[in-house]
Amino acid sequence: MPLVHKMTTMRKTILGGAILVMLLSAGSLWAQKDKDEEPTSWIYFSVVKDDNGKPVRNAAVVLHPVNAKGKQERGGIELKTDPDGKTNSDGIPYGMLRVQVLAHGFQTYGEDFDISKPKTDITIKLKRPQGQFSVYDDQAKDPTPKQETTPSDSKKPN
Repeated sequence: MPLVHKMTTMRKTILGGAILVMLLSAGSLWAQKDKDEEPTSWIYFSVVKDDNGKPVRNAAVVLHPVNAKGKQERGGIELKTDPDGKTNSDGIPYGMLRVQVLAHGFQTYGEDFDISKPKTDITIKLKRPQGQFSVYDDQAKDPTPKQETTPSDSKKPN
């Protein structure tokens, strides 16, 4: 077999393989959902104390997408509030979004929001932890002390 014929066969094989790879990758790109065309929202968070409305700084705001069945999907992002209790994020896709807020000295907050506008403002009011009660505490028993009954002085013999 002449050397020229081997080169031509090799070139055809390489060219055919390259075309096949290009067609496969173009087909997979066309089948993929284009994330750039999905509508997104810019979300502004304000985290304040429930009792006095003052800002909560350094609170963790965790965002998770929620699927149609109400289940939390993988992924998500965590934001931190600034000294004014504010944080924001751009590029959040429309749909259900689970928001969780954690801050030292406050109850954990969680709620699902339906994101459907280009700009969304969300104010979160954090509560202080409530007192806990237990049936095992002494205070759970009758709080009035029992008094012993003694005969009155008028019934004493003289």
